[in-house]
Amino acid sequence: MAETDDARGTRDARERNDGGEFLGRTGVITTPHGSIATPAFIPVGTQATVKAVLPESMAELGAQALLANAYHLYLQPGPEVLDAAGGLGAFMNWPGPTFTDSGGFQVMSLGSGFKKVIDMGTVTDAVGADGRPVGDDDVAAGKERMADVDDDGVTFKSHLNGDLHRFTPEVSMRVQHQLGADIMFAFDELTTLYNSRGYQERALERTRLWALRCVEEHRRLTEQRAGKPYQALFGVIQGAQYEDLRRKACRDLGAMGFDGFGLGGALEKENLGTIVRWCAEELPEAKPRHLLGISEPDDIFVAIENGADTFDCVSPTRVARTSAVYSPDGRFNVSNARFKTDFSPLVDGCDCYTCAHYTRAYLHHLFKAKERLAATLASIHNERFIVRMVDTARETIASGDYFAYRDEFLGRYYAARTPSGPAVSAGAASAGKGRA
Repeated sequence: MAETDDARGTRDARERNDGGEFLGRTGVITTPHGSIATPAFIPVGTQATVKAVLPESMAELGAQALLANAYHLYLQPGPEVLDAAGGLGAFMNWPGPTFTDSGGFQVMSLGSGFKKVIDMGTVTDAVGADGRPVGDDDVAAGKERMADVDDDGVTFKSHLNGDLHRFTPEVSMRVQHQLGADIMFAFDELTTLYNSRGYQERALERTRLWALRCVEEHRRLTEQRAGKPYQALFGVIQGAQYEDLRRKACRDLGAMGFDGFGLGGALEKENLGTIVRWCAEELPEAKPRHLLGISEPDDIFVAIENGADTFDCVSPTRVARTSAVYSPDGRFNVSNARFKTDFSPLVDGCDCYTCAHYTRAYLHHLFKAKERLAATLASIHNERFIVRMVDTARETIASGDYFAYRDEFLGRYYAARTPSGPAVSAGAASAGKGRA
């Protein structure tokens, strides 16, 4: 597996909005099940399905690869089932490349994510119900901790039935090898923006040691399962908002022989581009960089400009299930009364299946009637919208028209809001919160 064709186009006048060097690039990630032209948006099929959408529809709308989650598939139906089926792609009848997240985000969310009821995108002084500061080991009132972290791994309770399970780096590797995705991620420790600097340092050291164990177990399993298609292993870069920790993580994991890297952790939206740039400057140039868990258009453009190659998030289908639809003029809610007799497509000129065959009035009716088809049709449209947006970004990097495209797209998409600039995001988000 390799990243090739590192084409950055003409460098004259190529600067990000903050005046820094433009790090956007095009490339190709090669896997046993096909190639991924980058930058690329990777839709999420958490439980071996993109919610409410057929795999065939995902191929039709232009998805190059899909990402599933090891935690969920470990609990149901079990990795041995997917192994017997011939791997994730064969199991879900998806012929293209596949990714699996390590499950670390979900398992850690049961612990650190349950310690504090927070929006990981905004940093404030965290206090408990009694007014005292929330510490690294506190548990929010009414939130039973479902995971405990130690230096060897994580013990957690299943969210399905409460059964006790244990994930270590070795277990995560064994599970992901059985799941059979083309690209998998090393087991890492999730922290929140509220964890202290000292805890971030300890967690980062755990993640470093776990990465070494993942590499060793991955090598052993690759030899043991000789004859199976090669599965690439990506290391996960943590370090929260601290530049020295992020750069250290990149140097440490960059020397371990990973096939690529995932950029993880809870991030403040305004620092997203800066943190991605730190990582891009430190990581091996020829290795792919996957940003875990974003899909807001402005975040994606910022990530591209700072050197991220691929991205995933559940947002397109998640918001679709609430009747929120992407359009060039921003999101709108198709269940609003004004669409009851609107017989135009969701978006004029959109090339998706939904817009070619159905009207706003029909989707309005489906959502009001609580029909499942509503989620399917809205999800197809939203996934196509984001996939097409990133595809066009890739094409314009190659042609030298990227900044004109970005400014036109974001200027129109956020025209109803008051952002401080075409690629400066409004509001809070997390580059880790949206992981499947």
